[in-house]
Amino acid sequence: MSSYSVSTTSPDLPRPKHRRTPTGFSPKEIKNIEASIPSESRQLWQKFGVKEFGGKEEFQQEFIRHVETTLARSIYNCDDLAAYQAASQAIRDRLIVAWNKTQQKHTTKDRKRVYYLSLEFLMGRAMDNAMLNAGIKDITKSGVADLGFKIEDLLEQEPDAALGNGGLGRLAACFIDSIASTNYPGWGYGLRYQYGIFKQRIVDGYQVESPDYWLTFSNPWEIPRYEIQIDIMFYGYTRKYTNDDGKVVHVWEGGEQVQAVAYDVPVPGYGTETTNNLRLWASKPTREFDFEKFNAGDYESSVRESQKAETISAVLYPNDNFYSGKELRLKQQYFWVAASLNDIVRRFKKTHRPWKEFPDQVAIQLNDTHPTLAVVELQRILIDMEGVEWDAAWNIVTNTFGYTNHTVLPEALEKWPVPLFTNLLPRHMEIIYEINLFFLQKVEKMFPKERDLLARVSIIEESTPQQVRMAYLAIIGSHKVNGVAELHSELIKTTIFKDFVTIYGPDKFMNVTNGITPRRWLHQANPKLSDLIASKVGSYDFLKDLNLLKKIEPLAHDPKFQDEWVTIKKFNKARLAAHIKQSNGFDVNVNALFDVQVKRIHEYKRQQMNIFGVIHRYLSIKAMTKEEKKEATPRVCIFGGKSAPGYYMAKTIIKLINAVGEVVNADADVGDLLKVVFIADYNVSKAEIIVPASDISQHISTAGTEASGTSNMKFVLNGGLILGTVDGANIEITREVGENNIFLFGHLAESVEDLRHKHRFSDVPLDPNLEKVFNAIESGTFGDPNIYASLISSVTGSDYYLVSDDFQSYLDAQKLVDQDFKNKDTWVSRSITAVANMGFFSSDRAIDEYAESIWNVEPISME
Repeated sequence: MSSYSVSTTSPDLPRPKHRRTPTGFSPKEIKNIEASIPSESRQLWQKFGVKEFGGKEEFQQEFIRHVETTLARSIYNCDDLAAYQAASQAIRDRLIVAWNKTQQKHTTKDRKRVYYLSLEFLMGRAMDNAMLNAGIKDITKSGVADLGFKIEDLLEQEPDAALGNGGLGRLAACFIDSIASTNYPGWGYGLRYQYGIFKQRIVDGYQVESPDYWLTFSNPWEIPRYEIQIDIMFYGYTRKYTNDDGKVVHVWEGGEQVQAVAYDVPVPGYGTETTNNLRLWASKPTREFDFEKFNAGDYESSVRESQKAETISAVLYPNDNFYSGKELRLKQQYFWVAASLNDIVRRFKKTHRPWKEFPDQVAIQLNDTHPTLAVVELQRILIDMEGVEWDAAWNIVTNTFGYTNHTVLPEALEKWPVPLFTNLLPRHMEIIYEINLFFLQKVEKMFPKERDLLARVSIIEESTPQQVRMAYLAIIGSHKVNGVAELHSELIKTTIFKDFVTIYGPDKFMNVTNGITPRRWLHQANPKLSDLIASKVGSYDFLKDLNLLKKIEPLAHDPKFQDEWVTIKKFNKARLAAHIKQSNGFDVNVNALFDVQVKRIHEYKRQQMNIFGVIHRYLSIKAMTKEEKKEATPRVCIFGGKSAPGYYMAKTIIKLINAVGEVVNADADVGDLLKVVFIADYNVSKAEIIVPASDISQHISTAGTEASGTSNMKFVLNGGLILGTVDGANIEITREVGENNIFLFGHLAESVEDLRHKHRFSDVPLDPNLEKVFNAIESGTFGDPNIYASLISSVTGSDYYLVSDDFQSYLDAQKLVDQDFKNKDTWVSRSITAVANMGFFSSDRAIDEYAESIWNVEPISME
């Protein structure tokens, strides 16, 4: 329940609240306010108004001011942490000045805005990115150096913002960076997780989860908006009555309330004054402390309401293997979208436009199914609270939302049990039933003889218990549905959503291939390579127009350029080797081939096939003669990624990787020919070290299972080649960089279902090389074989992810990688050519496509 409804649940005395003037004035209101301010006051405001620091001395002045006033420290006790905080505060102040100008400009122009709803925003560290985008890195670096600090030491003080987990959250972070950099008026909306998803530790080879205390120190990059407190309701019941006009009115009441408190994070664009906003919501109780219970001696109960409310935004993706976990996830999703919709609607109402113009002013993008409840919440606001007729309201809703799908796996499509949904959100369940009824009536009229079609496309799945199919609700409630790579977009139209293509036609469904921001993933992660490219291109303009990379392609065979390229790669490999030494405790050979697979651990991503391949390599090396070993290509196999806490099979894969590493790394017969590394607690900052160091990276999902992937783009942009399947964005990368510059293997997507059918109904022999690997595991080479029994049986049984079917092809591709890596000139020229042809994969290009084809928004120049 949102803040413009009256609370009916609390008999307590009202809490004292700040009477807030809602942010964002209409142009007319701004003129009226300006006219009411005396000219003397306006002149003083202009004279003493905060300005952006422009040079080193101005930065140093701000730095020292924050040390001595904000932090209450001095020259005598300003350590690296205090220096980081002071520098961050100075940079943040600069961003806030630009942020204010941007919001005022957008308000004055009064154009359509886009709101990007994502449950994850995997932002990484903010300071380096802010310096880069604002164009003040040199000023800051020199400024702190004069004061006795190294910028590198300061950057290490910042924890990664624990607001995401994998590719979904990193895509959202790239997108809001690009929305600002391309001058589109837009905000992101997410949750301010207190403990992130979890901090990963490896204990005896197993993943162990612990809280990620990333907010231990005050976060200088966020602006608390304590005055923005939105009441959100759960549970309760719906009361229905007929008003004086004869209209049936529904009132949702009698439930529990919590409050959403806003925290704003400025998002600076690169090469522009545009600074957009990421608004994150934290959950707080409506009553933090029960004094009556405390005085009665019931101390635990006196704070129970506070603890219960704050749990909502405590952790990303709480374990949903049990009922309370499922309920908490659904609470999270509604809490977030209800607060966000309240904010968006309030901003629209300030313009005093009629409701029919809402889609002309507002575009809302659903990043996967997590924010789908926004569709129902907006319909509820319109019909229950604003008195808009159902059909008019639904027309507004469907013209406002766009839905991005991120999976082709039917089992990954989000569903919620109807009993849970009804208990937690009774009014929303009623509205979903009505949406479904009207939709099915429409389908029945279009296809009167196809009764089975109604069951297939119904939002309500007739199972036990019934389930709410959120992806179907998102499709029905949006005007556009997009996939994130060409193959993915075709597959969703021919598989999981084919019935909806029949109903709506193909025009509702489109493709927008994912992209990455080159500012973070080239210039920030790999500054030496960025500088080299700029020296040949003539400027850093390629960071805004990535197609300019094409200018380095003629240099692919230039010996001098190749030498510079190799030197940078070796530097990056040495940096990663130093990190491995520090975190894992052993040395790796920087002249070896660095083979990397870092991403969320999941069976469809097939880290199990990678480690099976490593075991095969280990067994092969053990069988080699001394002469054969001299000819072998040394390799460092690097893994990283987190498993969901309740995902047993993925955790088993992590255990096997670490067990193999323990054996291989201690085997003197193998030496530097093979090392196995698992980098714990993989995050954005570690990716910025790992990605530039790769020679080959593995993107080996079963064909037809990976929607897109973006880590593949990051690795190639940094000069690493790909070993991958014909899946996701690998296909488009192949088209852009050329088949000679990528190593592809495995069955194609069109063969997958036939192969799975054979596994179910025929006796398919196990790949002979894979059988040797399993024999080694079962013989106890890597510890207790019982630990890995379920992992092996998943392959020897149905082999749903076709590990055995693709294994020989995988080994053949690896053999080709070994051979080609020995020819250094050819390998380097391939690396240069691949980078030169990565222009298509900029997130700026993707945002332009969204803006033109889905959002219908125009950029607003800050000049």
